[in-house]
Amino acid sequence: MTPLDILHAHEPGQWTRPEDCVSQTPLPIEEGDRVGVVLFNLGGPSALDEVEPFLYRLLMDPLLLDVPVGGRMRQWLSASMAYVRARSLRKRYELIGGDSPVPRLAQEQAAVLQRHLHARYGGATGVDFRTYPAMRYGRPFPETVAADMEEDEIDKVILVPSYPQYSAATTGSALAYWKALEAEEERPPWPTTVVPEYAANPKFVQALSERIDEALQRFPRHERDDVALVFSAHDAVFSAQRRPEPPYCCHVHSTVEQVMRHREQHRPFRTAFQSVIGPSHWPTPSPSDAITALADRGHRAVLVVPITFVTDHVNVRYDLDVRVREMAEAGGIDHFEVTAGLNTHPLLIEALGEATVSQLDLPVDVNQLRHEGDGHSGAYPLRPLQQLPRHKVTHDAACPSCGRQGGARRWTGPDRSTQPEPSTDRPASPPDDRSSPAAESRPKEDS
Repeated sequence: MTPLDILHAHEPGQWTRPEDCVSQTPLPIEEGDRVGVVLFNLGGPSALDEVEPFLYRLLMDPLLLDVPVGGRMRQWLSASMAYVRARSLRKRYELIGGDSPVPRLAQEQAAVLQRHLHARYGGATGVDFRTYPAMRYGRPFPETVAADMEEDEIDKVILVPSYPQYSAATTGSALAYWKALEAEEERPPWPTTVVPEYAANPKFVQALSERIDEALQRFPRHERDDVALVFSAHDAVFSAQRRPEPPYCCHVHSTVEQVMRHREQHRPFRTAFQSVIGPSHWPTPSPSDAITALADRGHRAVLVVPITFVTDHVNVRYDLDVRVREMAEAGGIDHFEVTAGLNTHPLLIEALGEATVSQLDLPVDVNQLRHEGDGHSGAYPLRPLQQLPRHKVTHDAACPSCGRQGGARRWTGPDRSTQPEPSTDRPASPPDDRSSPAAESRPKEDS
């Protein structure tokens, strides 16, 4: 489908929730089934001459960029904006190697996940798992992936986004594209289920924590205990999140809260949102604002932790590691680092595997198979995501961005946010050093 076809298929409010596009109930799987696992991602240009078409497809997405024009006018506007912005974006890709790392890393991630699913679950269940990375704005496009799946004689499908936190502009947009392909009869109507989010999966949380530990080793030893953290999330337009369920910002703050509780540290931290494009109402603060606020309070060492995508991309390697670094150093930060992407981190693969099989009704008890993993799987049984209660967003219950109180799905036992703060020999950080809606709000940089 062309971007214009997608635009014509879109109606405001249509196909913006998982339940509008595909079932969220567990999918019955029988021995001998071939299950296609589709890993949705944004994608990226694999060469510099693909930058402008990539931008055009992104700008044509009505769930990412909400503008009051449609049809041919939207097409002309998107093509014009892509032409203007492509030059500066090509320079960013040149600085990080000449292409986007996303397509390559997504392929590697899919291959490792497929091996994991076969090794852990496939042999015992008699199920053949096949994984397929599908890019929303780049290659391989979902229709190409669907054709490959049809050729591979896939029986049933599970959609697993490479976005741990649900947003209509990311996961929602990918699901709408997948639904449109079915509506236009460009793919078979496979029995399908979806993983809406895994923002608080314990292994995803632990993987982020391990990346933090790795990055802290790059700071001088005498400064490591004083490094402040800035958790950086990609923005999602507020207007695209008006749903009864907790919106994207609640999922983001749930991830941050669980990472800090896992680490049992009273370390200063803030949560920031990187704006993507356009004049829409974005959550605040930006990474620049958050770092400036920390510098104003005397902090001189900052570690930025990207938490919303699970592969490296230009918005990390350039926007954070180059542009924000320059701003931080000019603003008085002496030591600045950015954590590596999760990519094929073994715990992330475990988390994706758990997210996948939790939505499949397999012919054996998968919890018995998980005890052969890292030794921690027995701490919580896998259950369908709709059966999981929700975390409080933060220890104080309310989301700092929108004020709601329900966060991401809780995979484990009783909500730790109802328990006392973990003890430590270090004094608690001042409230202003925590993620807070009171953080300064300045005009944010475009990426």
